[in-house]
Amino acid sequence: MRRSMLFLPGNTPNMIINGDALGADSIILDLEDAVSPDEKDSARILVRNSIAEMGFADVEITVRINAIDTAYWKDDLEAIVPLKPDLIMPPKASSAADMQTLDAYIADIERRNGMPVGSVRLIPLIETALGVERAFEIASATPRVAALFLGGEDLTADLRCKRTKAGNEIDYARKRLVCAARAAGVDVYDTPFTDVNDDEGIVIDAEYAKSLGFTGKSAIAPRHVRVINEVFSPSLADVEYAKLVFEAIRIGKEQGKGAVSLRGKMIDKPIVERARQTLEAARQLGIGGADDE
Repeated sequence: MRRSMLFLPGNTPNMIINGDALGADSIILDLEDAVSPDEKDSARILVRNSIAEMGFADVEITVRINAIDTAYWKDDLEAIVPLKPDLIMPPKASSAADMQTLDAYIADIERRNGMPVGSVRLIPLIETALGVERAFEIASATPRVAALFLGGEDLTADLRCKRTKAGNEIDYARKRLVCAARAAGVDVYDTPFTDVNDDEGIVIDAEYAKSLGFTGKSAIAPRHVRVINEVFSPSLADVEYAKLVFEAIRIGKEQGKGAVSLRGKMIDKPIVERARQTLEAARQLGIGGADDE
């Protein structure tokens, strides 16, 4: 289960070497914004060798490559894809055509390396106004797209507005991405909360993102990972309620009831689906004895 995604600059070996010990479900090894042009080649080599040698047990590997309109993206893919990372994150995703170009290029690398085509998934980074408006097209461009990811910093620059802690300026983009991703049947991840010293702010921001329907949230600071994991994990109360939903359905069937209620509320299809999702998440995380259901 992917709740938290932690950015690690691709040119910082001291951070990368601890990548699987920071608590994040996925680490994003960054070859783009965090790396200056004169360090692109050395960062690519470092990330390639780290994936090949480190193992990174119990953490998903995502690599943010350079944008498709740069001279670096093909070299990034040639170096990284053969190592079978879980996800490739293309930045500034703005069209379905770009995703299809990446899909075709990755497929060629997979074939040349004896890998099943489609092994490496895409998580497009939506960080322009055009990308937001085309979010559904991008999400459904190819089966290789596993999720959408919102980039708030570059988006607000493109929108020509100030980035704030409250995040009102990206509220439309957040909601648009969630709707687009869910319509396309993929996951969706929220932008980082960038004040690394505001422990209360990250809680508020993560809880709001969850309330909108985001699958999880990214971070640029390891200290935010624990909060994100907690917010995007079902609570024990959530798990117990989900169990009660299925128990009420079981009893209702035994009694031949056509309609079933719990705590004075009818159990309809959306409630059952939410309960199913809660128990599935709990099973993956080993929470609340959900494996017993």
